[in-house]
Amino acid sequence: MKPLLAALAACLALAAPARAAEPAKPTKTLRYAFRIAETGFDPARISDIYSRTVTAHIFETLYAFDPLARPPRLVPLLAAGEPEVSADYKTFTIKVRPGIYFADDPAFQGRRREVTAADFVYSIKRFADPATNAQAWVAYEENAIAGLNELREQVLKSKKPFPYDAEVEGLKALDRYTLQVKTRAPRPRLVESIFSGNDIYGVVAREVVEFYGDKIMEHPVGTGPFVLKEWRRSSQMVFERNPTYRERHYEAQPAPGDHEAEAIYAKFKGRRLPMVDRVVVDVIVENQPRWLAFLNNEHDFMERVPEEFITQAAPGGRIAPSLAKRGMQAVFTLAPDMTVTSFNLDDPVIGGVTPDKVALRRAISLAYDVRKEITIARRGQGVPAQSPIVPNTSGYDPAFKSEMSDYDPPRAKALLDMYGYIDRDGDGWRDLPDGSPLVITRNTEPNSLSRAIDELWEKAMRAVGIRLQIKIQQWPENLKAVQAGNYQTWQVGSTASSPDGQEALLRYYGPGAGTQNLPRFRDARFDALYDRMQGLPDGPERDALFKEAKRYAVTYMPYKVHVHRMLTDIEQPWMSGFRRPLFWNDFWQYIDIDAGRSRARQ
Repeated sequence: MKPLLAALAACLALAAPARAAEPAKPTKTLRYAFRIAETGFDPARISDIYSRTVTAHIFETLYAFDPLARPPRLVPLLAAGEPEVSADYKTFTIKVRPGIYFADDPAFQGRRREVTAADFVYSIKRFADPATNAQAWVAYEENAIAGLNELREQVLKSKKPFPYDAEVEGLKALDRYTLQVKTRAPRPRLVESIFSGNDIYGVVAREVVEFYGDKIMEHPVGTGPFVLKEWRRSSQMVFERNPTYRERHYEAQPAPGDHEAEAIYAKFKGRRLPMVDRVVVDVIVENQPRWLAFLNNEHDFMERVPEEFITQAAPGGRIAPSLAKRGMQAVFTLAPDMTVTSFNLDDPVIGGVTPDKVALRRAISLAYDVRKEITIARRGQGVPAQSPIVPNTSGYDPAFKSEMSDYDPPRAKALLDMYGYIDRDGDGWRDLPDGSPLVITRNTEPNSLSRAIDELWEKAMRAVGIRLQIKIQQWPENLKAVQAGNYQTWQVGSTASSPDGQEALLRYYGPGAGTQNLPRFRDARFDALYDRMQGLPDGPERDALFKEAKRYAVTYMPYKVHVHRMLTDIEQPWMSGFRRPLFWNDFWQYIDIDAGRSRARQ
């Protein structure tokens, strides 16, 4: 009997796991599409919103914005609490939370790698290193961390490699978990300026940067909720839940009476983040196939309904009945953004700040009908912009009115005539004052919205006798050309990453020429005004400087500011929790997918 019993027990032992096994949980996958291709994933090197959306979910910094609070509220993320700030706003001491780890990567040679204060010192120094070509260096430069600008200047003069181990007076790790930053001048908004925003200011590890070298744009390694698993350039990106991500739960403070936010919080309070397992992002430049992919249930989320389909999707600011019947929900947001036409002020035709060149840019602005752009090209999805200060930021005044949004072709023609831009050879087109042809080149993208706006520009310029050439390239190629100064005009969007309206004025700040300052506008008086604003706390004195800065923007017209966009996003019935971020780009961890319903869609 003993052998028989032993054999029976062995059979039972083998069978037990099969009986105890539970069915695998379905994978929750968020699928949606970018309308423009990414450029890469190194926080210090990128500037475009699409790459920044990716890095915002891979990297993390010290503070983040509450996902539901309106007005915005900063909360600790990798910081252990609120910063200690000196009374003169020059010394900032921040504790880093112990026990935070970078995602596993071969660069760490099998070790778990904890984040320390020294990692933030290194990450900031990368922005100062000229070899990085950091697009956001100007944000650090203007915050004047003691000794950092000087170190960068030494490197530029010596042309030697950046000395990352050199001590910087205002940038120190006091111990393993204590970061101290000292500035030359008061910086009341330093934390929201350079320590919030995972996309650009997320912490990186020195080992990773040195391990991957020139390939660092392809190998993002951070502490965030997702990791990059697959990447087909300008086609598709696949991300998975970071398997070593710490235990983090959904917390927020909706404003009283904000029923939309209160409903989201009631549903997700305390849930572990992230709530989805995978994210698949396609790049679909053309609006029609992107819209059809959503309607065919290939995507869970329509991020920014294309303007030409808004009457089908949400006429009059309400979800269309046909989509409502399918259980879809729409989210409407007046974005803290602007679209602008950037004029290259280094260009011999359109640039310069002499009266004749300023008159040319102002005439071009007056000849173009922004309201027609809103109604025809954008299908009502926007409001005319009066200045570069965007909604929901300090300095924005909905009552402010300027020439920026005026449509006045007779005045445009008068300006052109007055400054010698007349038809000298009788061919029907205006010439430059020296008699050479006046031709303006507009860089643009191969998509339906750009084509619609291009047509409006062509008609507007023809009406005042200016020849317009259209140069069509993909967005990344246009960005490279603009950063190199090889362009005349380019229309592009800009989205705020903090509640401080001064951020938008970076686009006019002289030291940022060629990076944030696309037109390369340089004016010592404006720079002095900007520097003064940096050191002032919010209040009436600073508000007065905002008004003066707006006048510079209109007077010299380095940008023609077009609109503040109204954005419409739509969720499939199996997706929930989305609320468009205002000043940040991460949201994947805050949404949920009903995997059973999403699989049934197929």
